[in-house]
Amino acid sequence: MRIAYIGQKGIPMTQGGVEAHVENLAVEMAKLGHEVFVYTRDYYTDKNLKEYKGVKLISIPSIRTKNLDTITHVLFSTIHALFQKYDVIHYHSVGASLMSFIPRIFSRAKVVGTFHCLDRFHQKWGFFARLMLRIGEWTVCYFPHKTIAVSQYIQKYCLDDYGKKVDYIPNGFSIEKNENTEILEKLNIKPKKYFLYVTRLIRHKGVHYLIDAYKKLNNPDFQLVIVGDTFHNDDYKMELMKMVENEKNIIFTGTQMDGNLDALFTHAYAYVLPSENEGLSISFLEAMAHGLPLIASEIEANQDFIDKGLIYGFKNKDVQGLKTKMSWMIENYDTALAKAQKTAEYIQENFSWNKIANQIQELYKQNECLQNLHKKAFVQKTSK
Repeated sequence: MRIAYIGQKGIPMTQGGVEAHVENLAVEMAKLGHEVFVYTRDYYTDKNLKEYKGVKLISIPSIRTKNLDTITHVLFSTIHALFQKYDVIHYHSVGASLMSFIPRIFSRAKVVGTFHCLDRFHQKWGFFARLMLRIGEWTVCYFPHKTIAVSQYIQKYCLDDYGKKVDYIPNGFSIEKNENTEILEKLNIKPKKYFLYVTRLIRHKGVHYLIDAYKKLNNPDFQLVIVGDTFHNDDYKMELMKMVENEKNIIFTGTQMDGNLDALFTHAYAYVLPSENEGLSISFLEAMAHGLPLIASEIEANQDFIDKGLIYGFKNKDVQGLKTKMSWMIENYDTALAKAQKTAEYIQENFSWNKIANQIQELYKQNECLQNLHKKAFVQKTSK
């Protein structure tokens, strides 16, 4: 099959959960023998890079502002895709799905959408952007031939809020142990003596809660390491920098890739996910797959892992509760580590990208002979 991915900023991934998802999925699809195309943005992926790990890259321009970047890139990419004779056009994120009606009407390709997270609840968006993302939630449920939810929470949300049954296929993990300590030495990070969080510096990711909890912990033997950078959100980054002005043990590493990121996971003491809202965090899965004890906010996306006894939870936005869990973990580390090893086995068995790619491949193949009928029904429905 000829498969196109639209909506992500690009690959290889530097930051962003959608980008990590698309990179891993696209590479696995190429390994399965498909001809795979990923649409990229020239500020994220070098436009001279035409192929990556067997995946063909197509650089398309966008209007690079917070509100217009995604929608213009998706529109231009969609127009380009109409003339490429793809078998599958797969949109990633609810914002991107706003344009998925175009190939439903003008292309013979099977259209698929992935609902990654509830973007409209993210605090960086204004009223109009939230409204468009709300509409995007409806479109990702109803415009594509098939819709994928990356978590059972989102699958239930689609049914409860939009009356639409969608397919649950989760995110996956990609890990490689790296015992090298060069990046730790460079940043003065002590192996096995730091709590780790890998994220974009966006307010709903809850970095400020984690910093406050760490300060209350008041244990100089342990460090806090935060990996990632901002995107269209410099004010929040400046706020965080002010919070840590006199904190030598709180280390912001910026974006880290490949071996450096693997090393930071490998040598961490534990992982913390204080986010207010998630679909299914890939770094969260990778931390569990690395065998790290994990503390996470009790939001719906994380609740299944908490209920299964795989990780430790704390009430969302509760700084004191987070501090208490971190303190408990230091005092009971052998117990936490034993649980983490069992969790790693569970994650490795159920969330490998190879398994996920095969599930999505089967979804691509479903009801292929009915596509023209679906297209006819879609046109009739939207013209009423």
